[in-house]
This record gives sequence, C-alpha cells and structure tokens, in this order.
Amino acid sequence: MTVTVTPMQVLALVGVLVIVAMMWRSGTRRARRAAQAAHAASRMVSLAGHVLATAGVIVGVQWLVITYAPGSTLFWVALALPALITGHVLTKAFTVTSVDVTYRRGDPR
Repeated sequence: MTVTVTPMQVLALVGVLVIVAMMWRSGTRRARRAAQAAHAASRMVSLAGHVLATAGVIVGVQWLVITYAPGSTLFWVALALPALITGHVLTKAFTVTSVDVTYRRGDPR
C-alpha cells in the first residue's frame, strides 16, 4: 500500500497545526488572566474579613472596658490606643512619599 501526499496537503496540515497551537496558547492566556483576577478578588475579600474581625475585637474590648471600668486609666487607654493606631495607619496610607512611574518597554524616558 502506497500513500502519496501532495504539497497542498502538507501545507494544509501545517496550517491546521499552527491554528490549533494558537488556539491552545490563547486559551492558556485567558485562563491565566481569569485566575489572576480571581486571586485579586479573593485577596480583597480576605482583607475585608481581617479588617472586620479586627474592628470586632477592638469594639468588644472597648465595650468591656466601658462597661466594667468607667473613669479609670484602663478606660482611657482602651479608647485612645485604637484611635492612635488608626490615625497612624491612615496617615501612612494617605501620605505620598514617592512617585512610582512605570515605563513601557523601549520607552526612552
């Protein structure tokens, strides 16, 4: 049994293989982008959960101190300490210390 292949059939096979390879690569890129987006969203939800849990602990401690130790030094520490920490974090978050500039590849600037 003899199999003959014409040059047109070889070119068609190579074309199909190139198209399949391009589709494979675009699918993996799309999947990678979707995974990165999902990871960023999960980090955001995780951060929100940590913030809410920490706020709950602070409110709980403040409630206990206000209920059981009104007017004492512990009362003022329980109110002032979270305020100081919050003030420090917000000041640090809103203070611009440097300008981050990103350049595209090949940009001479």
